[in-house]
Amino acid sequence: MTDYRPIVMVVGILLTVLAIGMCVPAVVDSLGGHRDWQVFAISAAVTVFVGVSMTLASRSGGTRINVRQAFMLTAVGWLALTAFAALPFAFSELNLSYTDAFFEAMSGVTTTGATVITGLDMAPPGILLWRGILQWLGGIGIIVMAIAVLPMLRIGGMQLFRMENSDRSERALPRAAQIATAVGGVYLAFSLFLAIAYWMAGMSGLEAVVHAMTTISTGGFSTADASLAHFDSPAVDTIATVGMMAGAMPFIAYLRALRGDRLALLQDGQVPLFLATAGVFALTAAGWLWLCADVDLLRALRLGALNVVSMMTGTGYASAAFDTWGSFSMPMFMMLMMVGGCAGSTTGGIKIFRFRILYAAARSQMHHLLQPHGVFIPYYNRRPIPDEVIVSVLSFFFLFGISLAAIALGLGMLGLDFVTALSGAVAALANVGPGLGPIIGPTGTYQSLPDAAKWLLSVGMLLGRLELFTVLVMLTRGFWRG
Repeated sequence: MTDYRPIVMVVGILLTVLAIGMCVPAVVDSLGGHRDWQVFAISAAVTVFVGVSMTLASRSGGTRINVRQAFMLTAVGWLALTAFAALPFAFSELNLSYTDAFFEAMSGVTTTGATVITGLDMAPPGILLWRGILQWLGGIGIIVMAIAVLPMLRIGGMQLFRMENSDRSERALPRAAQIATAVGGVYLAFSLFLAIAYWMAGMSGLEAVVHAMTTISTGGFSTADASLAHFDSPAVDTIATVGMMAGAMPFIAYLRALRGDRLALLQDGQVPLFLATAGVFALTAAGWLWLCADVDLLRALRLGALNVVSMMTGTGYASAAFDTWGSFSMPMFMMLMMVGGCAGSTTGGIKIFRFRILYAAARSQMHHLLQPHGVFIPYYNRRPIPDEVIVSVLSFFFLFGISLAAIALGLGMLGLDFVTALSGAVAALANVGPGLGPIIGPTGTYQSLPDAAKWLLSVGMLLGRLELFTVLVMLTRGFWRG
C-alpha cells in the first residue's frame, strides 16, 4: 500500500517556500503604497499555515520515495503550487476570477507565458514581480526535475541522461541535493547578470528584475502588454536573445564547464544541433523580412533572431506581430513552437535530443534496408542508444501527437476557430505561451476564451511541463494497484 506521508511532507515544504516567495511582492507593494500588499500577506499566511501543517502532520522516520510516489509527488506538487500561487491573482485589484487566476498561475509555474491579464503597463508592481517569481521558481524546478527525477522515472528517453551523467557528475557531486544546489547557483548567477544587463540597457529596476527572471526561465512574462516591443531597443533584444539561448542549454553542462571541461557544451550533441537550428531559422526569417517585407537588414536580423529563438525555446517574448509576416511565417512558427531546447534546460517542447535520437534510429533503419544482413547501431554522443530509449522517445512522440489532437479538438468543440484551437493546443502543450492569430497571437491574450477552454489549456500546460507520461501514467488502472 502506498505511503502518502512523504508526498504530503514534500508538498508542504514546497508550499512553505512558495509562501516565502509571496512575501517579496508584499514588501514591494507596501513600500510603493499599493493595497495589494495585504493580499500577498494574507495569501502568504494561508499558504505557510497549510504548508507547515502538512509538513508537521506527515513527518515519519523514512524519507525514501519509490517510483510510484515520485510520479504522484511530481503531479500533485505542481498542482498544489499552482492552486496556492493563484490566490494573489484572485484577490488582487485585477479582479480576476479563480479560473483566470489559476490559468495565470499555471502559466507562470510551468513557464508557459500565456496570460489573461490586460493593462500590464498599469498593473501594481507586486503583481508584475509575482509573475516573474513564479516563472523563476518554475524554471529552477524544471531543471532539477530533469536532472534528478525524470531520468529515474525513465520518461520519454530521459534515462539516457541518467546514463550520461552517472560517471562524471556523480563523482564530482555525489548527491542529487548537491547537484541541485550547484545548478541553483548557476541559475542565480545568470539571473543577476541578466538583471544588471537589462538595467544598463535602459530598463527600470523592476522591469530589469522581472525580465531577468522570465528570460533565464524561458517563461516570457513581461511588464508590458506589448512585451519586448514596448522597449523597441536593440540592446534589450540582444540581451533577451542571448539570455533565452543560455536558458535553453543543459545546465549540467555549465557545471562541467565550471569544473574545467571548457568544451562540455559543444561535446553534448544536442547543443550544436540546437544552435544550428536556431541560426538557420533566424536567418531565414530575417531574409524573408528583408527581401519580402522591405525591412532594413539589421532590423530584420534583430527581429528574426529574437522571435525565432523566443518561440523555439518556448519563452514567448515578442518584439513584433510575427504571425503577420506573410504566409511563410505561420507554418514556420507553428513548427518552431514544438521543437524546444535541450534536455536539462528550462525550455518546453519536444526537445532537440529526441529529434536527434529519432534521426539516428531512422538512419540506422535505412542502412538496414539497404543491407539486411548488416548490423547498424544508432549512436548518441558516441554511445550506442539502447532500444529502451528509442521506444521511450517514439512513445513520447505518439502521446504528444494524441494529446495535441485531443486538446485542439476540445478547443474546437468550445467554438474556437481552427488557427486559435490548433496554435493554442501547441502553445499550451509545448509551454510556449502566445499562439497564432488575432486572439491569442503575440499581440493578443487568452482573456476572451471561455472558462472551459482555459481549464483545458491549463491541463495541456501541466501535461507538457511534466513530459506527458508523469501525468498520464496516473490515469492507468495499473498505477493504483498494489
